[in-house]
Amino acid sequence: MRSIIKHEIRGRIRLHLICKRMSAREADTLKYYMENQNGVTAVKVYENTLDLVVWYHGEREQVFDALRSFAYDRVQVPEYYLQCSGRALNNEYREKLILTVVRRAGKRIFLPVSVRNVLTVCRAVKYIWQGIRVLAKGRIEVAVLDATAIGVSICRGDYQTAASVIFLLRIGEILEEWTHKKSVGDLARSMSLNVSQVWVKQSGQEVLISAQEVQPDDEVVVRMGKVIPFDGEVTDGEGMVNQASLTGEALPVRKLPGMTVYAGTVLDEGELTVRVKNAGGGSRYERIVSMIEESEKLKSNIEGKAAHLADALVPYTFLGTGAVYLLTRNVTKAMAVLMVDFSCALKLAIPISVLSAIREASNHQITVKGGKYMEAIAEADTIVFDKTGTLTKAQPRVREVIPFNGKPREELLRLAACLEEHFPHSVATAVVNAAKEEKLEHEEMHSKVQYIVAHGISSKVNDVPVVIGSYHFVMEDEQCHIPEGKESLFDNLPTDCSLLYLGIDGELAAVLCIDDPLREEAETVIAKLKDNGFAHIVMMTGDSDRTAKAIAEAVGVDEYYSEVLPEDKAAYVEKARADGHKVIMIGDGINDSLALSTADVGIAIGEGAEIAREVADVTIRAFDLHELVTLRKLAVGLMRRIHRNYRTIVGFNGSLIVLGVAGIVPPTTTALLHNMSTLGISLKNMQNLLSEEQN
Repeated sequence: MRSIIKHEIRGRIRLHLICKRMSAREADTLKYYMENQNGVTAVKVYENTLDLVVWYHGEREQVFDALRSFAYDRVQVPEYYLQCSGRALNNEYREKLILTVVRRAGKRIFLPVSVRNVLTVCRAVKYIWQGIRVLAKGRIEVAVLDATAIGVSICRGDYQTAASVIFLLRIGEILEEWTHKKSVGDLARSMSLNVSQVWVKQSGQEVLISAQEVQPDDEVVVRMGKVIPFDGEVTDGEGMVNQASLTGEALPVRKLPGMTVYAGTVLDEGELTVRVKNAGGGSRYERIVSMIEESEKLKSNIEGKAAHLADALVPYTFLGTGAVYLLTRNVTKAMAVLMVDFSCALKLAIPISVLSAIREASNHQITVKGGKYMEAIAEADTIVFDKTGTLTKAQPRVREVIPFNGKPREELLRLAACLEEHFPHSVATAVVNAAKEEKLEHEEMHSKVQYIVAHGISSKVNDVPVVIGSYHFVMEDEQCHIPEGKESLFDNLPTDCSLLYLGIDGELAAVLCIDDPLREEAETVIAKLKDNGFAHIVMMTGDSDRTAKAIAEAVGVDEYYSEVLPEDKAAYVEKARADGHKVIMIGDGINDSLALSTADVGIAIGEGAEIAREVADVTIRAFDLHELVTLRKLAVGLMRRIHRNYRTIVGFNGSLIVLGVAGIVPPTTTALLHNMSTLGISLKNMQNLLSEEQN
């Protein structure tokens, strides 16, 4: 496909595609194709303007080569991807909004007044009936107020005012429903499974294959800390499964052979073999959408307050209407109060503000699982960082393999990779990648592997115990000794990298030196976070004090803790919260999951462990810590916008009531101005916060 460069900065390029038109399906096909190219981190396709935006790392020529090779008929896109893209939803609501406005204009131009009045009465029945149903339940809420305003206008013969109120209510309903569904859809897609490879049992062996190749009745092996990729039945093993993403219940559920497990749940403990029931991803997406839409716990406190305040104000609007009529005996002035209320704008504008902010965050590759977390991020004063894969780069490399038992370094690296490839962690990935680069392929040499969180891995090779992990695990817990004559080599291990110890049959076999460089932006981001209101920034790591101290001094955190266990991180977070602090925890590994779930807001970074992303309240998919600053600015901007909404709604509508009671503005005009202001505030709240803050 041919294209023209419209704009380019490092790591991001915007292209205009040379074609006549593009359907929603074609746009999704192109997006899916580009997302699966090496080096591409994110893609956006704008079918209306024929533009393509690609975020990438590496060489830009890879993007151009991929695009030149693209053809719609050569790309096989999973059907669930097309069904859940959200593009069709946007087209549907855009057309619905345009059609509503065109119908309104057409009726006013082509239909006689008598016909328009009949249509207004027919359309009013829906709103009046809703008001009656709410009133029958003993509640006086916004629906009752809308029904009364429309009903009184019709009874007075003021059909134009009734029609205007109905039209503006309909526009508000479309905009609210559109924004809500789009935000929920964006959130659900980002929470949906993104599993690229899985372990499958084939002929008695475990084989790593693409998730797209999995078929129903295949047996998939799932180990601790991994997301269960498909719905299915447990055929072997035992484990504790966290189903919070589907049920909202955080306590793990025990799973045994014969029991059903669901895609997207996380294996907290144990190991399971699952016979795949459904290899598609659509059901997972639909369940997440349902969970988000039904879960009240995701709403922010300020959203709840706005909804309650909106309903609570309705009786006072009726009282005000009655009081004005009793004092003035003027129906027109009383109607001025009835036609203007604060609740409508409050109930519409505040949720739209929150959902719009979540949508804007998703544009920055930030997934926020609910409005309550945006509110907590804005109020937080303490932030706790894990080190590995968070403050340091997410892709560490093996710099050196130091043998201690006389065996070739290649053999030791092959064994280490064979053990590490089963478990998700940036250090494990570094070991596996090092073996791949040296073309050290292997068959499964070991027996069942066991992962000990924050310590390491243990297994057996030819009935000989093998362990790999931290110094504490290998040298102290497993009591591996240093081979005779190698003490000097051990004492002079490199001090500028992380060390991974490999022990065989109680003896230290090798030390893998992991070069885990600091992220270039880490120091700048820490400084910016302090500028944006964080009073206390802490780093916690399982690494040695020597490594932790060097990193802490380099990035400028206020405090650091080394050689900590997962429970230590969680305990620190709990204590800080008990002391009255709002705490954000940031991490990427299995050992961070407990602290992530304990904090007011847990943030998972990049391509870390699935369990970390699953239990976290926020996931940042970008490879840049600057998005943390962006998230803080979004959250603070959202709170500022909401408080500004309160002042605007109260001030403007209060002024309209005064003008109406004074007889300066008739009820028709006050109703129009009130509804137009509600619509205007809602539209304003759909604009991006960051561009607004910068203007």
